Amino acid sequence: MKFFPLEVEGAYVVEMEPAYDERGWFARAFCAKEFQARGMETQWVQANLSRSRARHTLRGLHFQRPPHEEAKLVRCVRGRLWDVVADVRPASPTFGRWAGIELDPSRLQWVYAPKGCAHGFLTLEEESEAFYLVSTAYAPEAEAGIRWDDPFLSLAWPAEPRVLSAKDRNWPRFQPR
Repeated sequence: MKFFPLEVEGAYVVEMEPAYDERGWFARAFCAKEFQARGMETQWVQANLSRSRARHTLRGLHFQRPPHEEAKLVRCVRGRLWDVVADVRPASPTFGRWAGIELDPSRLQWVYAPKGCAHGFLTLEEESEAFYLVSTAYAPEAEAGIRWDDPFLSLAWPAEPRVLSAKDRNWPRFQPR
């Protein structure tokens, strides 16, 4: 596995390294020892799968407030996604910065979003699916979000979102502490 740090402290692109033979290929998708060596979460308590029918569907930006902060490990398993991690941790050296990367199944990549960061994605194709692991169970009382077009973060989405849930459309603007 290869780990590429992103512009957000503690966020990574994790690239699987396939070994090919006459049967096809095999790759490690997760290794607790390698994640732990980088200070990344190794305990995953929930696995989620989302499917978006329409191109330019936006999901996010989501996070959970303390003490229910969650790390996420996200992979595109169908279609294409523009995946975003935004640093909303006031004590972080990269507070207010964000990183975006295009994910598709052929790239064999994950995005790791550390605890305390907001996460979201925009579908770039119809029928796109994301599979992701989370380190903390969903806690409705800790659910939080930030508008996708927040001026403080100034995210550069590759296209204007066309499909959003009412909740995602109405998240508040980010209020830096």
